[in-house]
Amino acid sequence: MLQTPSRAPTATTNKVRLGMLTPSSNTMVEPVTTAMLAQLPAVTAHFSRFRVTQIAASTASDQQFDEPEILRAAELLSHAKADVIAWNGTSAAWLGFDRDERLCASLTDKIGVPACTSVLAFREIFERTGARRIGLITPYDDAVQKMIVQNWAKIGLDCSAERHLGLNDNFAFAAVAADEIAPMARGLASENVDAIAIVCTNIGAAPIVEQLEAELGIPVYDSVAVTLWKCLLLTGVPPVSVRGWGRLFTDPQLSSVGAGVRGGLGADA
Repeated sequence: MLQTPSRAPTATTNKVRLGMLTPSSNTMVEPVTTAMLAQLPAVTAHFSRFRVTQIAASTASDQQFDEPEILRAAELLSHAKADVIAWNGTSAAWLGFDRDERLCASLTDKIGVPACTSVLAFREIFERTGARRIGLITPYDDAVQKMIVQNWAKIGLDCSAERHLGLNDNFAFAAVAADEIAPMARGLASENVDAIAIVCTNIGAAPIVEQLEAELGIPVYDSVAVTLWKCLLLTGVPPVSVRGWGRLFTDPQLSSVGAGVRGGLGADA
């Protein structure tokens, strides 16, 4: 399966178009991604939505992420000739990494460009950096949080140090304030974690990541940021071009597509 694009546009020679799939009730992905790209005028993000309103451990919630709905939204992005397609959502965190692996394969087959997801990007970052004890922050309820902890444990990630807010309404996640997120991160940093993962693309953590990293001395990875990081790698744009949004974009271990590391498609190189 593809891990790198057939062509490698750069921010200085070609227009680079990033295609982002986002839940219909998400209000964070678009403004945060656009803000992070402000320093890269030749790179633009384009968005398509499919219906997601509630996050819960239920059949109805799970069905929101069925592949046919996502592929229909992705087809619209193909009209904009996106260079990469990203699922900018975290459903595979609790439904299983294999869900996103299959989705990426289907997206690449249907659209003809590389595909990636937030959750597979998280996995790749932890593989590259060797982080194993992860401080997990989400807005989700007890049942969904438990599923994430169990799912990530299957690939060797210990998320027993965790904080969550007990919410179900996807639209409401965006109302979580930075002053609610920061104390959770500080608490987790005291529990000897290697890194902190803020898992949800509709929570406003990205703007405070660099501040938290300076204060806590450990990496803090935000879901919207990790999705953009992977998109940049797949389109040949150096992540270091993005400044002020945390060490994710400047860490030498995370600056290239890399060999022998599972990428956007979750397959060995």
